[in-house]
Amino acid sequence: MQNNSFKYLDLITAFFAVILVTSNAASSAKIVSLGFSLFGITLAFDGGTLLFPLSYVLGDILTEVYGFRAARRVIWTGFACLALSALMFFILQKLPSDPHWESYTGSAAYKAILGGMSSGAIVLASLAAYLAGEFSNSILLSKMKVLFRGRFLWIRTIGSSVIGELLDSLVFVGIASLAGVFGRELFLSLVFTNYLLKLSLEIILTPFTYLAVGFLKKTEGIDVYDKGIKYRLI
Repeated sequence: MQNNSFKYLDLITAFFAVILVTSNAASSAKIVSLGFSLFGITLAFDGGTLLFPLSYVLGDILTEVYGFRAARRVIWTGFACLALSALMFFILQKLPSDPHWESYTGSAAYKAILGGMSSGAIVLASLAAYLAGEFSNSILLSKMKVLFRGRFLWIRTIGSSVIGELLDSLVFVGIASLAGVFGRELFLSLVFTNYLLKLSLEIILTPFTYLAVGFLKKTEGIDVYDKGIKYRLI
């Protein structure tokens, strides 16, 4: 499969990378409270949760249309973009500050908001979470497509996300909490709320997934079934 023979694969890759970088910056920038509890757990989520589920939707679309190998390539491309953004934030933090900027904003504010990105903690959490979450989601979706002979797309996308996003939330919040990006007392609240919101948003976006998959299969003239492939991460 030649990537340059497709009209929309590069565009999807670009959106995936932007979503990944933006959601990780938002994750370290703010914790949002919903203002109520469920089952005794205070509902709060990191800012990246508002955008991050789109990466799973795009991952589903990539795997369904172009196959696991293409999805794997896009995932690693997103990681490279995330690593570059983290390096930029790290270098920027180490450069000397302008006195005027320091007087009204300051390094303390920079560290409080973007410290996770500049220290690499969010990057580490995201990388580990993706290895556990995004890849398991893609592999499960790929295998179920062959098993179900391409039918029941909504069952396959939601079913793979039930596992993938649970692993993603556990690993991401766990590592970020251990690294000090989030307070450890927020672990249960963030995992529960993040997982609930991510899965809910993906379910809500299922009609969009159907439209995008149908459009791409028709336009690109491809519908990959990953029969007999080896599911390697690299």
